[in-house]
Amino acid sequence: MKLDPVSLRLFVSVVEEGTIAAAAKREHIAAAAVSKRLSELEELLDSRLLNRTNKGITPTDAGLSLLFMARSALNNLNDIVLQMRDYSNGTRGSVHVLANISAITQFMPGLIKSFMALYPLINIILEEQQSLAITKAVAENRAEIGIFTRLPHGADIEVFPFRTDRLVLIVPNDHPLAGRESVRFSDTLDHEYVALRSGTHLNFQLIKAANDVGRSLRIRMEVASYDALSLMVQAGVGIGIMPEGSAGIYRMDGAKVVQLEEEWASRELNICVRSRDGLSVAGALFLRHVLAG
Repeated sequence: MKLDPVSLRLFVSVVEEGTIAAAAKREHIAAAAVSKRLSELEELLDSRLLNRTNKGITPTDAGLSLLFMARSALNNLNDIVLQMRDYSNGTRGSVHVLANISAITQFMPGLIKSFMALYPLINIILEEQQSLAITKAVAENRAEIGIFTRLPHGADIEVFPFRTDRLVLIVPNDHPLAGRESVRFSDTLDHEYVALRSGTHLNFQLIKAANDVGRSLRIRMEVASYDALSLMVQAGVGIGIMPEGSAGIYRMDGAKVVQLEEEWASRELNICVRSRDGLSVAGALFLRHVLAG
């Protein structure tokens, strides 16, 4: 015989009820079966656990020690069941999310905060990636959810609309374009740029837009973040382009925001999953929250 939760539970019931008959009634089991379990438990532990008298049953010193240990063990087992149920209903778990820098800086902080307030036991693993890498990773099941700037892709994924953002030009306060409220992109190409790093969708978008008007983008410096881009522009290294929502996050005492007149400056951000039906419960809850938010 091995120590098992049923025997421990019956032992606890007998001690708490004071008689085998009362414990049997409480546990919905025959009194003879309870008595047999108790005898087997004493034999297994090689200890007398109970004092049996005409007035009822009381624990021995060994039985009292077992009572405390049994209650703790049974409580831990119940906690395991409850925690695993949390996983099954989605209130506990983790979700791996890939997002590009535009989504992270503009939209994700508020959405993640509100989601975690609703589901504090779900961990969000948020990782920055480039848009094309995001669609590929989600298709290959290396992340559950991706948020990217809409672009042509060959990935086998489901895509949903998420948000729109608008690109703006930022220039140093003493720059010739600083006095303009809006500007054509072609009018900026005589000036040197601080650009987001190669491989990002924004970098590709600006180079393509310059090529479309028969010009080239004069990149003086590449940076890895919008924060660095704004700091370099304010230092006078060059001009730059970033989403308007991101520009509003950073302190811009040394720079001016100028609207871009091109239609392509308005961009759509999408959410992708490999299969909505194949998401974990936690992943499905996060997707629903983000789409509703």
